[in-house]
Amino acid sequence: MKELLRSTDPTILAFASALLEGEDIDCFQMDVNMSILEGGIGIFPRRLMVRTDDLTRAERVMRDNDIPLGR
Repeated sequence: MKELLRSTDPTILAFASALLEGEDIDCFQMDVNMSILEGGIGIFPRRLMVRTDDLTRAERVMRDNDIPLGR
């Protein structure tokens, strides 16, 4: 899996996940449980991962919808 997106904003991650799902691109959020360590204040970014074969398509979907990749 490759990192597609890194963000501290859960709304961006949810929107990006929905867009990818609509394009039949599987994705997985990593670092979701970091909120336990940070106390829920959102300072650690979460990562959205996609399959290596889907990375180019997924990046195009993010660009087409003006979602910054945050890498």
